[in-house]
Amino acid sequence: MKTNIRVLVIDDNESLISKVKEYFSSHAVINLVKTISNGKEGLDYILKHSDTFDLILMDIIMPEVDGLEILEALKRNKIKKKIMVLTSYKKESTMKMINHYEIDYYMMKPFELNILEKRILSVMADEEIIENKNSGVEIKISKLLHSLGIPSHIRGYQYIRESVYMMYENPDMIGGITKSIYPEIASRFDTTASRVERAIRHAIEVSWARGDYDLMEELFGHSVDYDRSKPTNSEFIATLADSLKLNEKVIYS
Repeated sequence: MKTNIRVLVIDDNESLISKVKEYFSSHAVINLVKTISNGKEGLDYILKHSDTFDLILMDIIMPEVDGLEILEALKRNKIKKKIMVLTSYKKESTMKMINHYEIDYYMMKPFELNILEKRILSVMADEEIIENKNSGVEIKISKLLHSLGIPSHIRGYQYIRESVYMMYENPDMIGGITKSIYPEIASRFDTTASRVERAIRHAIEVSWARGDYDLMEELFGHSVDYDRSKPTNSEFIATLADSLKLNEKVIYS
């Protein structure tokens, strides 16, 4: 089993690259094989050295060649790599274009480096690069959220992921979502507790409009009338956390 995740970083934010390099400089599993601050140079490196990395971390807006062109080149040249998009660019039309490509995770800037570390491990876990129980749980949460119709590019998706994992690890938090979970998520993502609450509420509304009806009935049918009302934030998060602990036979696909 491989124990080395080889990462290529393409981002024109020199400060971010410096911080990422420092954070992962002595990591036991994650190895930054190359950091590049120019889109064209990044694309050239990918085409010439595609066997030297397992995962690409990249921004969308970059000099000379943007991230969309890199994604198109990967597809055109049939280069299969794990891809995480890290960006502060939120234009909806661009998000839709990105979704046409095989993106494994979309992460909004700014973010904490320990969260980036967790996401890298989660994204690579299904490649059997590492064997990590917590990463497996996070993958199940991600698949469940996708099945419930929550797109990964909205902030509520990230906040719900973190919240469900926190409640999964500590079920006693079920009664403290306002006092414990919202402030903790706000601290991790450099925002406010009220914004976290609103983003989660929005994500649930999106889910209720486009999610898998049968899965929703299975998860929420006994506590919430699907046709009349949506679950509260705490109901939604607690139900997902409970489903991970109590029903391992649920299919998240």
